[in-house]
Amino acid sequence: MPTGPDRSARREDGSQIPIGAAGTEAVSDPYHNEAARAPKNEFDASLRPPDFSEFCGQAKVKERLMLMVEAAKQRGDALDHVLLCGPPGLGKTTLAHILSQAFGSQIHCTSGPQIEKAGDLAGILTNLQYGDFLFIDEIHRLHPAIEEYLYPAMEDYKLDIIIDQGPNARSITLTLPKFTLVGATTRAGMLTAPLRSRFGMTNRLDYYTARELVTIITRSAGILHVPILESGAMEIASRSRGTPRIANNLLRWVRDFAQVRANNEISQPVADEALHMLDIDQDGLDEMDKRILEALVYKFGGGPVGVGSLAVAVGEDESTIEDVYEPYLILQGYLKRTPRGRVAMPVAFRKLGAAIPKDLQTELF
Repeated sequence: MPTGPDRSARREDGSQIPIGAAGTEAVSDPYHNEAARAPKNEFDASLRPPDFSEFCGQAKVKERLMLMVEAAKQRGDALDHVLLCGPPGLGKTTLAHILSQAFGSQIHCTSGPQIEKAGDLAGILTNLQYGDFLFIDEIHRLHPAIEEYLYPAMEDYKLDIIIDQGPNARSITLTLPKFTLVGATTRAGMLTAPLRSRFGMTNRLDYYTARELVTIITRSAGILHVPILESGAMEIASRSRGTPRIANNLLRWVRDFAQVRANNEISQPVADEALHMLDIDQDGLDEMDKRILEALVYKFGGGPVGVGSLAVAVGEDESTIEDVYEPYLILQGYLKRTPRGRVAMPVAFRKLGAAIPKDLQTELF
């Protein structure tokens, strides 16, 4: 780990500030420390690749990050701030841990909603040492007032704190050690321009190919000691919506199914039958996906219809439809967003075996 002259937060006069960390979890070795694996999801953590060599997919992002780490280590400097954005489940948290592991530093993990007050952020930042990583998940959900404190911390490694109120109010400046902020967001558009500009590199993670997911599923099956045929891995991969987290969750279900009903071996027929029980079809659409398409086609004549009306029709929250279901349906060409609302595409009508209304054909074609 790079060393530097300032390993703790200090006042301008040089005295140390005794502030503890709040809302973070420091991890020195997140892959060989059982306590670091357990907090959120033991299953996901146990399958998390420990280094870049075992991380499959996102080749361009991985290459850029590896080069950044190597250059910073050669200079003996802290790594520049990194922003990771993209849909959930693609490996943003995993990459943050791999970065800290490759750099030989501790990583402190928190999320935007957890940081409620300026004091929380001050406690987190003043607990960092030189070269440490601070990972903030869902960074777009930081309160604007909290975000203002991050600007000088990221740029000048200083933190301005207001003490007391009214006539007795005064400001003190804390000097922070050089650290690396890794921000993760599923909605990059909600980040303010000043915050986004302070990241040295922004990387967008894209959906994985079926072949990449087969590699991930095969590796996970090996860790779980579950025999799996390539055809079985491909069946799971093709229904995983291009997302490793979903692939691993489906693998866990198929493993249970195979253990009880298929002599503990995952083949293509076994995977197909197991996923059929979850109502996940050959195209990776689950029950809610099909309810959305059916409501759009049969109840609203293919649209256009507002997301609020669609949410009421299927009994789901608007934000869940926008963040969880729509991205994949749009990616696969089932629907599109227009200024007037959501519109079903021809592939959606074919999926349901329905005819395209004549008044909609003009808009679609």
